[in-house]
Amino acid sequence: MSEVIYGVHAIESVLNKEPHRIIEVFISKTREEKRLDPLIKKLHQFGVVIQEANKATLDKKSDGASHQGIIARVKEGKQYNEHDLSDLMAQTDIPLFLVLDNITDPHNLGACLRSADAAGVSAVIVPKDRSAPLNAIAKKVACGAAETVPLVRVTNLARTLRLLQDKHVWIVGTAGEVDKTIYDARLTGPLAIIMGAEGDGMRRLTRDHCDELLTIPMAGTVSSLNVSVATGICLFEVVRQRLAMK
Repeated sequence: MSEVIYGVHAIESVLNKEPHRIIEVFISKTREEKRLDPLIKKLHQFGVVIQEANKATLDKKSDGASHQGIIARVKEGKQYNEHDLSDLMAQTDIPLFLVLDNITDPHNLGACLRSADAAGVSAVIVPKDRSAPLNAIAKKVACGAAETVPLVRVTNLARTLRLLQDKHVWIVGTAGEVDKTIYDARLTGPLAIIMGAEGDGMRRLTRDHCDELLTIPMAGTVSSLNVSVATGICLFEVVRQRLAMK
């Protein structure tokens, strides 16, 4: 199967990591951005078929989204599921998982993947149902992170959390109404951080499987942060604590 991706960073990431997946590329006839030139040169070096297209054609292929003058058709990448978690855990001494529960906006998924890549997350875990698709929008927002961070779709999130707990992974959920903050918790061991949807938060069953509930302290008048912003704050508190131990 093939899929369409667009944007400089998304296409560049596939080219750098798995160039064999790229089938063909479409570029704007009237491109003005010079930053496309190095990417186009590299595509030529790999023998990728490049076709020029007008803006209307590119807009249609990207469903009107901002494509930055370049679109690619690529072979579908590896699809991860719960059976891959053991192998992913084995790749690091102290695994860090990001669990997204009830996150249905692909923009938020892409932004969370970008933060996950920057923080060195082992994998992002999402339920198969009520979760944003890893589509071209999410991949463009992820700026290449969709090709570097495994996205694990699981049939039963509660069962997956129990599996992680059996492997001594501490499950931390985020909730606005609790008193203990992420700065008061010890986040240096094997860890899974669960982020819920803005407003609704985690589902009840997901919450029930948490070992600990934490909050981000809020000093202003707003009651919550965008999930991708909150994700970045939580992940980099983990990074800060782990770096302090070295």
